Amino acid sequence: MGILEKISEIEKEISRTQKNKATEYHLGLLKAKLAKYRAQLLEPSKSAGAKGEGFDVMKSGDARVALIGFPSVGKSTFLSLMTSTESEAASYEFTTLTCIPGVIEYKGANIQLLDLPGIIEGAAQGKGRGRQVIAVARTADVVIMMLDATKGEVQRELLEKELESVGIRLNRTKPNIYFKPKKGGGLSYNSTVPLTQCSEKLVQLILHEYKIFNAEVLFREDCTPDEFIDVIVGNRVYMPCLYVYNKVDQISIEEVDRLARRPHSVVISCGMKLNLDYLLETLWEYLALICIYTKKRGERPNFGEAIIMRRGASVEHVCHRIHRTLASQFKYALVWGTSTKYSPQRVGLTHVMEHEDVIQVVKK
Repeated sequence: MGILEKISEIEKEISRTQKNKATEYHLGLLKAKLAKYRAQLLEPSKSAGAKGEGFDVMKSGDARVALIGFPSVGKSTFLSLMTSTESEAASYEFTTLTCIPGVIEYKGANIQLLDLPGIIEGAAQGKGRGRQVIAVARTADVVIMMLDATKGEVQRELLEKELESVGIRLNRTKPNIYFKPKKGGGLSYNSTVPLTQCSEKLVQLILHEYKIFNAEVLFREDCTPDEFIDVIVGNRVYMPCLYVYNKVDQISIEEVDRLARRPHSVVISCGMKLNLDYLLETLWEYLALICIYTKKRGERPNFGEAIIMRRGASVEHVCHRIHRTLASQFKYALVWGTSTKYSPQRVGLTHVMEHEDVIQVVKK
């Protein structure tokens, strides 16, 4: 029996089993087995055949955004509208066959946008180059999921399921569980909150499935068995995702209103160029980028060229970005902007910068 058959068997078994107190251990074991087989499926086969054409694109710019969606939902049209790159768009499926990069220039930042081929059901098992598409999506900072507004919720659910099965968790944070395998001493199990979904026996059974008998486990929040399995496997990617509903000019205004009010959702029309500016604004928020301007002593700030950093960056990060030796020669910095109590404020290396702050670095 191949891995795919085993996976489908376990999925059927899970759907057949009733969820109650008596079956929770059985379900936990099945989920652990399922995660294990899926991990095997993603590993490349040992007997490597002839190497195909490379698919990934070199990372460039300040951030990377991947466009994922079914064929013919308007990904290539969106790329052509947003960037100066022309991606071939036509009224038949699979017009795009490889990864096409483009660059969005917004607020002084260069955001790399990747137009990926359409995903079909069963992509996680490798159908329609699905595995390469999803591998590229794992390297992105934000995923834009392009959906056809005329098709309802079906596409969103199918795509979420495909990405779930390869370890991409959308709009979720990492479970707050401390897990450390040890050489001996058995299982040490603790929790700082009352647990409703996991018990010590279930945790032990899941760990045994992974051939782990000595470990330290501490639950700091009430987690599901699935989240605990994610922590054991350890190769999960947690990333923000924007659900973009295209072709809203073909549906009723009530339906547009309903879609627009859903969490993490934006409605647009590439054909009529509607709401694209709001989408860019939301994307900027999700990327968590900030612009920082530099200033020389006795001169006006240089607002022409911004340093693009991630939200939460400190003065030390800014120094490293300007020049790698600057942090070692650093004496103090003067900062103007919203991160200070008064302007200019004299700060040290640990001061956290905010969007559109101005910094002047004084060396020793």
